Amino acid sequence: MRKAFNAVFDVPDGYLNTASIGIPPTETARKVAEAVERWGRGQDRPGDFDGHVATARDAFARLIGVPAERITIGASASQVIGLVAASVPDGARVLVATDDFTSVLFPFAAQAGRGVTVTEVELDEIGACAPEFDVVAVSAVQSKDGRIADFAALERAKREHGTRVLLDATQAAGWMPLSLGWADWVAAAGYKWLMAPRGSAWLAVHPDAPRPVPHSANWYAAEDPWEATYGLPLRLAGGARGLDISPVWLAQVGAAASMEWLACLDLAEVAAHCSGLADGLRAELGLPPAGSAIVSLPRPDAVAKLTEAGVVCASRGGQARLSFHLYNTEDDVDRAVRALL
Repeated sequence: MRKAFNAVFDVPDGYLNTASIGIPPTETARKVAEAVERWGRGQDRPGDFDGHVATARDAFARLIGVPAERITIGASASQVIGLVAASVPDGARVLVATDDFTSVLFPFAAQAGRGVTVTEVELDEIGACAPEFDVVAVSAVQSKDGRIADFAALERAKREHGTRVLLDATQAAGWMPLSLGWADWVAAAGYKWLMAPRGSAWLAVHPDAPRPVPHSANWYAAEDPWEATYGLPLRLAGGARGLDISPVWLAQVGAAASMEWLACLDLAEVAAHCSGLADGLRAELGLPPAGSAIVSLPRPDAVAKLTEAGVVCASRGGQARLSFHLYNTEDDVDRAVRALL
């Protein structure tokens, strides 16, 4: 057991794979287990989960720095990004980062039949090129190697040139302090740094941004879900709530537990801890600091050596990817260093 930021984690030594799957506090795991037991005994009713949905929605809003009324709930990053992609105008010109995660790229590429074009440039060129495009869609932090997008340049492109900006915060929200109220759309999945079960995701929609078409319109997106279970006419809630999907109940139980706690932390302290450990590893290996919680090592033998030493990491793009969250310690850094030197 490990204690970090006043929570307890049953995380194994050497677990450096949060960028793949985040480990929840034991309290979150307990609450989800209790929910599964209630399900097995038939003790829940659909409305019993509304509080969890509302708590997670509010916590996500606080974690990215926007009002809760901007937030819609979803099940995966690609699903909520797909709402935006399917709603951009015919012929829209979309700019993306080369080798970004495909859940950001594929929803827009799938719109080619409507004349939507997708252009890839290197991440460090996104800001300079953004004014030439209708939409920029990019990960706030790159999944492959932890590089951080130039938020200031993107905000400037939106303000001065009207370029719409979609950010995928899946690899940022939860360890990085974020103030993304300026962005048109902010998406994130919950099962990594937010330490929620898979099946939870959110999308923030700026009030001045084009509202995505509610392609998954359903009863839960109504102003009063419990009145809208049968029959026409269409009666969706105004704003972002009108884009909600019917929630994945058990995922929302875990999301509410982890994210309500996380949203109460000092994210600057969390970021200093996570990026400090990552930069400590970089320093030991003779690499420059990057200020990111993700470290990518272009060594063909790295994954095998780390795995043999009991370090849980990932192989991404032919590189070893290690990721540090608030439950990691200097001991995890030392274990990785010993394996690689």
